[in-house]
Amino acid sequence: MRPGRSELPTNDKRAAILDHTRQLKMARSAHAYVRGSTRQFYAWLRSASSAEVPDGPSVWICGDCHVGNLGPLVDADGEVEVQIRDVDQTVIGNPAHDLIRLALSLTMASRSSDLPGVTSVRMLEEAMAGYEEALAYGDSGVRRLPAPDAVRVAMRKAGGRRWRHLADERIEGSSPTIPLGKRFWALESDERTALQALFKEDKVHALITSMEKRDAGDKVELIDAAYWMKGCSSLGRVRYAAIVGVGEGRKRKLALIDLKAAVEAAAPAAESADMPRDNAKRVVEGARHLSPNLGDRMLAVQLNGEPVVLRELAPQDLKLEVESLTCEDAKTAARYLAAVVGLAHGRQMTLADRTAWLKALKRRRSKTLDAPSWLWTSVVELVGQHESAYLEHCRKYALAEDKAS
Repeated sequence: MRPGRSELPTNDKRAAILDHTRQLKMARSAHAYVRGSTRQFYAWLRSASSAEVPDGPSVWICGDCHVGNLGPLVDADGEVEVQIRDVDQTVIGNPAHDLIRLALSLTMASRSSDLPGVTSVRMLEEAMAGYEEALAYGDSGVRRLPAPDAVRVAMRKAGGRRWRHLADERIEGSSPTIPLGKRFWALESDERTALQALFKEDKVHALITSMEKRDAGDKVELIDAAYWMKGCSSLGRVRYAAIVGVGEGRKRKLALIDLKAAVEAAAPAAESADMPRDNAKRVVEGARHLSPNLGDRMLAVQLNGEPVVLRELAPQDLKLEVESLTCEDAKTAARYLAAVVGLAHGRQMTLADRTAWLKALKRRRSKTLDAPSWLWTSVVELVGQHESAYLEHCRKYALAEDKAS
């Protein structure tokens, strides 16, 4: 690997740059602000306002179930399915928390698309219908739902993607080096040494060679690595990108590995939850329950004594883009994405638990809204809080920019 460049950020400067970038991303729109403000959402959940939220069966939940955290994921055999794609906040907890978080995200996306308020009402109704259908009928319930445009586009795109597409998108070129600059920073010597040692571990070799069209005997070699400035709510955590070669000679293929520090979840866990204390192991375990396509490609490791989640980024893994919605597509998206979440929850429940949870969800329907009153009131209060907090965030950011200039 190349030596570091003195003009690129060192550890002392990284934190300030990452925080500034995160604040900028959150200021782009109210929808973006919701994505980056997970802790504010859970502060609301701990307040008296959330007292009406029902307690569902304790299962692994996403913990940060916004729209951008769902999308196509490929499994080790090359099959693609829409699942939850980011589980940093996963805990064993109340499935209602994922429902509220998704409903808030969908509502903010609708508002960002300048859709009328009545569309938000219908989106909540459709979300509940899709979630309940997935609980009742499992995979068949999700498969028979019409996919929104964002999902259809992403699935078509995922089917034709190869390494060169992933490389062009993530590292701006398909050469086996990572271009240092705005997004990728040079490693400190201790980081480089730790990564070199990590990719020699047997469990890392086993994970990387388990993917489609690879053999357990293939050689795995770390070619290049860099510090990666990526994400929104996760900005500020240690994160690396690594390119590895799998195999030798003309048969060698390249793979892009994402390594992200695992930190304590903000999402509240059930009191009786039996979860790994190691945060990286918690994330991997949650992924295996919620999103098998993702969980089977993840590994909990230690890097310089800190818990880190290692995963290979596949070309078919895509984030859903829902920045511009029509009224009809907004309702279709709400029903479909909530069904994906319902499937992730439901596969962990016994038949008795699913039946009881369905009954609880169907209670407290009003005559004018075919969605539980607790979900509607939660979203209304959260939208108000996040809209005002977003404007205050923008004010602070604008003042900081004025002072800097």
